[in-house]
Amino acid sequence: MNFINLIGFLAAILTTIAFVPQVIKAWQSQSTKDVSLETIVLFSTGVFLWVVYGLYINSVPIILANVVTLMLNLILLFLKLKYK
Repeated sequence: MNFINLIGFLAAILTTIAFVPQVIKAWQSQSTKDVSLETIVLFSTGVFLWVVYGLYINSVPIILANVVTLMLNLILLFLKLKYK
């Protein structure tokens, strides 16, 4: 693995795990009143497009990070709709 790929994987890990605390908090508190539905939808759309882009250029760091991030955001979206 070269240095640039290592940077890509590190960036992918950090930006992906950034959403874990929000998902855990929403799950445990059963409250998403402070989470914007519009932000979740817009961000999830952007992340989906990153997945498409990553597939197109065959970039493993982009694909993996954004698939996991998309799953976390879809869980957050589900919780937002469930606890509305």
